[in-house]
Amino acid sequence: MPINVGEKAPDFTLKGHDDKDYKLSDFKGKTILLAFYPADFSPTCSQEHACFVNDLKRFESVKAQVFGISVDNLWSHKAFVEKLKISYPLLSDFHPKGKVASLYGLYLEDMGITNRATVIIDGEGIVRYVKVYDIPTVRDNQELLKVLEELK
Repeated sequence: MPINVGEKAPDFTLKGHDDKDYKLSDFKGKTILLAFYPADFSPTCSQEHACFVNDLKRFESVKAQVFGISVDNLWSHKAFVEKLKISYPLLSDFHPKGKVASLYGLYLEDMGITNRATVIIDGEGIVRYVKVYDIPTVRDNQELLKVLEELK
């Protein structure tokens, strides 16, 4: 079961494609969008991240920090970032595999991947939005931007 709206978001530290450590609690006071996704270079994920790249200025305009999270390793993330020109952090939930996704109820252990899901966390660290998608479904940025605008 995915994490519930209204719950305190579990803190975590993950390494990004840029070799920096990202700790959720370091972003207190900021709205965070966690875009969990199954795998770098899969067709749906590639399309989806291209959409985030294209709409990033709109996400920034509503003061949202976007993070992509999958169980891919850093080398895969670095190649994916380079290919798609991604400028927001992709975080590696590689070892132990799916640990953070599990904290959010989004790790698909039987498949060894993260579910496609969006979690929006407010500046106080409270989950304000959760949506799980079918694996081949691209998330709707317009819907996410509307939610983020309402949280501003």
